[in-house]
Amino acid sequence: AVANAVRTSLGPRGMDKLMQMPSGEVLISNDGATILSKMNVLHPAAKMLVELSQSQDIEAGDGTTTVVVIAGALLEACGSLLNKGIHPTAIAASFKKAASKAQEILEGVSKPVNLNDREALIYAVNTCLSSKVVAQNSELLAPIAVDSVLGIMGDDRDTATNVDLRGIRMVQQIGGTIDDTELVNGLVFNKGSTKTAGGPSQIKDAKVALIQFCLSAPKTDMDNTVVVSDYAAMDRILRDERKYILNQCKKIKKAGANVVLIQKSILRDAYNELSLHFLAKMGILVVTDIERGDVEFICRTLGCAPIAHPDSMSAEKLGKAEHVGDVAMPGSGHKVVKFTGVQNPGRTMTVLLRGSNDLVLAEADRSIHDAQCVVRSLVKNKNLIAGGGAPEIEASLRLKEYAMGMSGIDSYCMKAFADALEVIPYTLAENAGMKPIEIVTELRKKHLDGMAGAGINVKK
Repeated sequence: AVANAVRTSLGPRGMDKLMQMPSGEVLISNDGATILSKMNVLHPAAKMLVELSQSQDIEAGDGTTTVVVIAGALLEACGSLLNKGIHPTAIAASFKKAASKAQEILEGVSKPVNLNDREALIYAVNTCLSSKVVAQNSELLAPIAVDSVLGIMGDDRDTATNVDLRGIRMVQQIGGTIDDTELVNGLVFNKGSTKTAGGPSQIKDAKVALIQFCLSAPKTDMDNTVVVSDYAAMDRILRDERKYILNQCKKIKKAGANVVLIQKSILRDAYNELSLHFLAKMGILVVTDIERGDVEFICRTLGCAPIAHPDSMSAEKLGKAEHVGDVAMPGSGHKVVKFTGVQNPGRTMTVLLRGSNDLVLAEADRSIHDAQCVVRSLVKNKNLIAGGGAPEIEASLRLKEYAMGMSGIDSYCMKAFADALEVIPYTLAENAGMKPIEIVTELRKKHLDGMAGAGINVKK
C-alpha cells in the first residue's frame, strides 16, 4: 500500500502529491522521501519502507520513489514465493545473489563520466530535475546545482571520492520568481543590514569582524533589581553605560573592522540603539541576529575567527571581502546583505533562492538539493547508466538468462527477482498514459537485440 501510494509520482509524467499536515499546513511535493516522512505509518514493514527512502535520501539524494517502488515489488514477489512453500532464508539468500549479479550487469552497461565535462554533468542533472515541480526551470537550476558542487570541490576533481554538501548554503527569499535564483560565490544573509540614521549600507574593501559579545550594558548575574533614588545616580548610570558601550565600539574600530556581524544572544540584548548609533558614526556596517549554526560557515567563507570578548579584538581575526552591501530584491521590498569578492579559504558557495511563495521555495530547495546529490553521486562513482527503465529491463533480462543456467530454488527465486524489476518501466509507461504491457514487451525485444540503453521516451 505504501509503495502504491508513491508509485503514481514516479518519473517525469508522475503526479505531485498535495498533502495537508495535522497543523493545517499544505505541502506539494513529488519527492518520495518527503511524502513518506509526512505519512503516519503503523505497519512495521511499511515503516521499513519509510526508513529505506530516508536512507536513500541521505546516501544518494535522489531515487527515493524508485527504491520504495522496487522494494514494494520485491515484497510482493516474496509473498508469492512464500505461498509456494519456499523457506524465507532460501528466498533471502537467492535475492542477495540476484542483487550482486544485477550490480555486475549494470556496471557492464555503464559509461564513464568525466567531472571536467560540465555539459555532461548538466545533462545528468536535467534528468533528475525533469520529474520535479520546477522542471520548467531546469535550464537555470541545473547549471547552478553543478557549478555549486564543482565550486566547493576546487581543483581536485579527478582524485575526489566524496564532496561535503554542507559547504553549500541555501538562502530562501520570498518574492520574484524561480528564474531570479542565482549562485553567489560569497555570502548572503536573508535580511538587510541593521542601521540607524547615517549608517553606511555599502562598504568597499571590507574587513569583517564576527563578534559573539553583546554591545549593550552589562546586567547583574541573577535577577536582581537596582533601585535608584535620585537623579544624580541615575545620570551617572546612564553616563557609565554610554561610556562602556563607546569603549567597546572604539575597540572594534581600532582593530580596523568596518563591517560587524553580531551573533544572537539569549542572555541580554546583543545590541541596542546606542551601540548602533556609535557604530554608524564610525562608518561601520552592522548585520545583526547571526545564528549560532551559521558561525562555522561564515568563518570558512570569510576567513575570519569569532571574537568572544572586546579585549581579544585584533586585525588577524578579521575576514576580508571586496564589497559588502545591501541589495534590494526585485519583485519584493526585501533587502539582503551580499558579500562578494571573498577569500573563501574553506571553499563554500551560496545559492540565493527566489520564489513567489513558501510552497514553491521549499520545493525548489528540495529539488536543487537532489540535483546536487546527483553530482555528488557522480563524484563517488564516476559512471552513468541510461534512464527511462533501461537498466531495470536490461538487469531483468540478463538475470532471467542467468537463472536458466541454475537449478532448484535459486533459479525460481531469481526469476521472481527479475520479474519484480520490471515494475519500474511498467510504472513509467503507466504514469505517462501509455499502454504499459506493449511498451515493456517492445523494450524487452530491443534489449534482446543488444540495445542495452533502450528506454521509454515519455515525452514523445
